[in-house]
Amino acid sequence: MRWTVHGERSVYENPWMDVWLADVEQPDGYRFEHHVIRLRHVAVAAVVNERREVLMMWRHRFITDAWAWELPMGLVEAGETPGETAAREVLEETGWRPGPLRPLVYAEPANGITDSQHHLFRADTAAYVGPPTERNESDRIEWVPLTEVRGMIDRREIVSGGSLVGLLYVLMDEGIR
Repeated sequence: MRWTVHGERSVYENPWMDVWLADVEQPDGYRFEHHVIRLRHVAVAAVVNERREVLMMWRHRFITDAWAWELPMGLVEAGETPGETAAREVLEETGWRPGPLRPLVYAEPANGITDSQHHLFRADTAAYVGPPTERNESDRIEWVPLTEVRGMIDRREIVSGGSLVGLLYVLMDEGIR
């Protein structure tokens, strides 16, 4: 069933996110204001090497005050394709230049409240260029064996939505081969 949008108005805007109130009507006729968070789109990269290891970063997220492993990811900049963003983020955050990236999966992690789009890519090669240029992203950068990823997820060592979607898709691909 489709909801009807009678209008929207901005409540708050900044370069990271916009909050809107949408005047919506449900199919049963109930009408109310629904909060909508508009976010910039995200690109994520799963870089897997010939030893079946994935390139990951150990980082702290102040919002949840938690440490966890994540795939390289970042906001798609104006004039940049999601694939270009994914390649740039891998290089800036890890110091590794990914080989050819191919689309892995597309996700909308919370489409009941936000329009955020996550574009996930996979590369099967990478070349080390040097230390990361983005020094505020992670404490450690490691190649993690794919055989360890499931246990890391179970232990909540990987919790980021973009990382989970990408890694689960990679694991699914590996299981099919």
